Amino acid sequence: MTDPILPATSFAVLRDRLARGFPAPDAAAMEAARARQASLTKPPGSLGRLEDLAVLLAGWQATARPSLARAQALVFAGNHGVCAQGVNPYPQAVTAQMVANFHAGGAAINQLARVAGAELEVVALDLDRPTRDFTTGPAMTEAEVLAAMARGAAAVDPEAQVLVLGEMGIGNSTVAAALACARFGGAPAEWVGPGTGADAEGVARKARVVAEGLARHRPDPADGLGLLAAFGGREQAAIAGAVLAARAARVPVILDGFICTAAAAVLSPFAGALDHALAGHCSAEPGHVRLLAALGLEPILSLGLRLGEGTGAALALSVLRAAVAAHDGMASFAEAGVSGADGPDGTAGAA
Repeated sequence: MTDPILPATSFAVLRDRLARGFPAPDAAAMEAARARQASLTKPPGSLGRLEDLAVLLAGWQATARPSLARAQALVFAGNHGVCAQGVNPYPQAVTAQMVANFHAGGAAINQLARVAGAELEVVALDLDRPTRDFTTGPAMTEAEVLAAMARGAAAVDPEAQVLVLGEMGIGNSTVAAALACARFGGAPAEWVGPGTGADAEGVARKARVVAEGLARHRPDPADGLGLLAAFGGREQAAIAGAVLAARAARVPVILDGFICTAAAAVLSPFAGALDHALAGHCSAEPGHVRLLAALGLEPILSLGLRLGEGTGAALALSVLRAAVAAHDGMASFAEAGVSGADGPDGTAGAA
């Protein structure tokens, strides 16, 4: 693409840009990375998915020996009108309070981003102006969706070698359930979960609210932008914008949990839009495993997390760093003087 995907003046303009396609990973670099993997002092395939991750990064960086010297973490925060339906036990003031905690360095994501070596930035999106209650009308106008997407896109560092994505927003697990159900179908009860700690009655209320929203909007599952307008939060729209900006810049993204993945899922109708996306983990939120399966994403980790903030994605970044370290730092059979399966200079691996 020669022109930036975002900002865009209308959904029609954005759809037209997305229909033009996306830059592909470098096939030659991926093949060279596979050849390097075959030459390293280990049985072929013995490092499992670490090998696949190294090859994937090679393709996006267009080099047989990728690096992760520059990692970015973005956390987007927003508030939601659907909280008027009593879908969350916490007040919406907690969103701004947690943003302050992020800035002060006191949240879980601050610690995990630091350990993983990611530069963290928090983007609060009009917290004093929640979206509208999607049971009574569209959550956002087209202009509001596009503005939030543009802010997400503008926050992306195009020189980063990987992007960790996360979110914060009281009520946004209900929004995520509505987006996922609208996109992939099924009963609302299959998508809702406890979120920040709802009890059984609270989970049932969330399912009823999602059902009311679906009945009101009767969404087209293939219209991801329309789904954002009907149900989405500003932070979900910003995540979608960041995913698109990273895709255009050939920067792999690590998605966090259910809410972050649901935000990216609205882009799945556009061919190739999520080719660069990795699922950092499978969260304890029950809809997440279902959503990952629908998107064909295999999580890197499964640790029972359900915090959000990008915490699972930051942990997965450490796994990517391990994959790169092994790929780049290991000796080949020839370098180490180790006999491979095909003899002293064999590249098929040790027995």
